[in-house]
Amino acid sequence: MTESSERSLQKDAVSAMQSLIQELAKALVDDTAAVQVEVVSDNDSAVLRLKVAQTDIGKVIGKQGRTARSLRTILSAASMKYQQRFALDIIEAGVAVEPEE
Repeated sequence: MTESSERSLQKDAVSAMQSLIQELAKALVDDTAAVQVEVVSDNDSAVLRLKVAQTDIGKVIGKQGRTARSLRTILSAASMKYQQRFALDIIEAGVAVEPEE
């Protein structure tokens, strides 16, 4: 595989995972206009930063973090297709909720 085709596949993977998380988050929250997904890329991994309205942060995190854990599991399973590692950070008003290891 050439370097340009690898980069194209990586961009496709990032775009697909970004759309996936954005659609899932919009289905969970009340204020869909406030949902934003930023991507911070590295060589072999990418971090998706999900931003939601302050009033919707509880809906995205869920009881004891179950919804956030489920979003991360879905992201991990979907990213297997692209053989690239993704992480999800949930951000509300400048505060990040770090993933559990």
